[in-house]
Amino acid sequence: MDDRRFGAQVVEAPDDVRVRMHGDLDSRADESLSTAYEAVKALGQDRMTLDFNEVGYINSTGIALVVRLLAEARRDGRGVRAIGLTPHYREIFRITRLSDFMDIIEGDAA
Repeated sequence: MDDRRFGAQVVEAPDDVRVRMHGDLDSRADESLSTAYEAVKALGQDRMTLDFNEVGYINSTGIALVVRLLAEARRDGRGVRAIGLTPHYREIFRITRLSDFMDIIEGDAA
């Protein structure tokens, strides 16, 4: 089994839904990420957290998948925040302006 293959688990909390991701966020992540967002929608929470703690690599297709997810969340009136981004990916999210559309939580607050 490829331990870098992407997967996502949706976990509900009282005021949030967390999408715990693991593996590489690339073209193979499309179906799993879409399925996770459908589960988030079904739970009806107005805020979700993308947990990047176990994501090893994000390529340009992975960035595009995050953009699509953000667009869907915005359309649905759902706030998005991200936790677990490495300093490198926090900088990528800043440069690509993804951080303009989600809260990036660092350190112990995550």
